[in-house]
Amino acid sequence: MGSETEGASVARRLGFVIDTTTCYGCQACVLACKIENNVADNVRWNNLLTDGGDSPNTPSGTYPDTLHRLYYPVACQHCENPACVKVCPVGATFKDPETGAVRQDYDKCIGCRMCMSACPYNGVRSFNWEEPKYSIDHKVGGKGVPEHQKHVVEKCTMCYHRLARGEEPACVNACKIYARHWGDLNDPQSEVSQLLASRPHEQLLPERGTNPSVYYLV
Repeated sequence: MGSETEGASVARRLGFVIDTTTCYGCQACVLACKIENNVADNVRWNNLLTDGGDSPNTPSGTYPDTLHRLYYPVACQHCENPACVKVCPVGATFKDPETGAVRQDYDKCIGCRMCMSACPYNGVRSFNWEEPKYSIDHKVGGKGVPEHQKHVVEKCTMCYHRLARGEEPACVNACKIYARHWGDLNDPQSEVSQLLASRPHEQLLPERGTNPSVYYLV
């Protein structure tokens, strides 16, 4: 007689691996996220940060010395040990057991913004103080994107509506130089696991103990 765990499925931990040696800052992932999720004006769920000069999109160094610039697309890190989930008093911020994605339930959110305070990754969440406003007079966004609401916290959802259809996140689909990779970090045979096994990489703020599901190849 087999054990109770024999044949049991292993939970997925979906995540991103981003190649900083390939990314050249085209912002296709930034725009794809905004359009796919119908993100309101003046809000970004995915930001492109520059490791180089003191302002965005600038290199370090002084001509004619060697210049250095790396791009880091930064959104919700979908942490394995998310600080935001621990502090949410109503369960509006939760970790999806099937995918490992950290999600938001807008209908439960009471706007306390404790998740924003607890998250060590500044700027990956936004709060809708007013009804979301848009530059165009008709809705965009993929099928299944939830309606944006006033007085709730929002962030990257890992395009959960696309995951439900077996599709990859919009930012990955939009990256035509293949700097963004996505898959199951718990599967040693997945592309993301193979990349991490063969290339030097880093996570953001590993000392905070959140174990982000976003890795950067360096």
